[in-house]
Amino acid sequence: MSIATVPRTLRLGDLEVATPVVLAPMAGVTNAAFRQLCAEQGAGLYVCEMITSRGIVEGDKTSMAMLTFAPNETVRSVQLYGIDPTYVGRAVEILCADHGVDHVDLNFGCPVPKVTRKGGGAALPWKSTLLGEILTAAVSAAKPYGIPVTMKTRKGIDDEHLTYLDAGRIAQDAGCAAIALHGRTAVQHYSGRADWDSIAELKAAVDIPVLGNGDIWEAADAIRMVDETGVDGVVVGRGCLGRPWLFRDLAAAFNGEDVLQLPTLGEVSGVMRRHAELLGELLGEERGCIEFRKHIAWYLKGFAAGKDVRSQLGMVSSYAQLDELLGRLDPTEAYPVAELGTPRGRQGTPKRVSVPDGWLDSREVTSPLDAGAEDPTSGG
Repeated sequence: MSIATVPRTLRLGDLEVATPVVLAPMAGVTNAAFRQLCAEQGAGLYVCEMITSRGIVEGDKTSMAMLTFAPNETVRSVQLYGIDPTYVGRAVEILCADHGVDHVDLNFGCPVPKVTRKGGGAALPWKSTLLGEILTAAVSAAKPYGIPVTMKTRKGIDDEHLTYLDAGRIAQDAGCAAIALHGRTAVQHYSGRADWDSIAELKAAVDIPVLGNGDIWEAADAIRMVDETGVDGVVVGRGCLGRPWLFRDLAAAFNGEDVLQLPTLGEVSGVMRRHAELLGELLGEERGCIEFRKHIAWYLKGFAAGKDVRSQLGMVSSYAQLDELLGRLDPTEAYPVAELGTPRGRQGTPKRVSVPDGWLDSREVTSPLDAGAEDPTSGG
């Protein structure tokens, strides 16, 4: 595959995305403020944090509060989690009819124990019939509104229980507009290297668009993934933590342009201030600054910012404090090149996947799943 065949847009049903790049939902990170910040940097599809279908159907306060969109989000994209076709279908209809949502993604890739132990997330594709029923319910509910439904999954639960090729076929048969594959098993969580060969296999096996996810740390990684796998677009998660300008670089790369220069610490500080400001607009100044604290280590990764400043930034609760501390940083310090292409965010080690008793004994559901077991406040 040559560079000339790199896609410049992504089509999901009737929806066209200007750059074939999707921001992966990350619990506690990809709220409206972060999505707006990323969208200010470059084009793409920015997906809301994962929300449970039960939370939408029951009007759970926390779940509904997550349905907040930034002014520059011209495409409202929501990721749903669910284990019951009826709940998922009703949730999709509510999103389309009452909240002006333009795209719905279904999460079958989350490896978090509180999700998988109920048969959800990355555990659910093992139950192939149930997967098909959920996808069909979602697509049917969205069809009258012309809203595309996609799904995200992993290779499988572990190397002995791979599901990605079956999931691709089921998604295609159900009428999904695309499938995204994270090239890791649930057991891997975020450890090791993503298996891009599996992404290429899925692309070759289905006719619907395939999006690749895993180990995209720089714009060049995205282009290389397209070259090596033939995917129609990429999904970016941890690579943009503390680096929302990655979407600027991705937009340039997919448009065949040179990636701009790396930001100095002064420019990074400006983005940090903007991020805190957007969080303040969403949550109020104090709460926004407190929420911003989790992002500081990601932004300053590799920079020579002193331990004292880092520590105090981790306790910031006002714009005035933030401005004073950012003012202590050397604005001329060059970006730490050694950090390029390296993992960001959580990595960890392989972990045992919690699934319901007897889950792996059969590909079929032997007893009804309890949709009430979904935590309506869970973000995955």
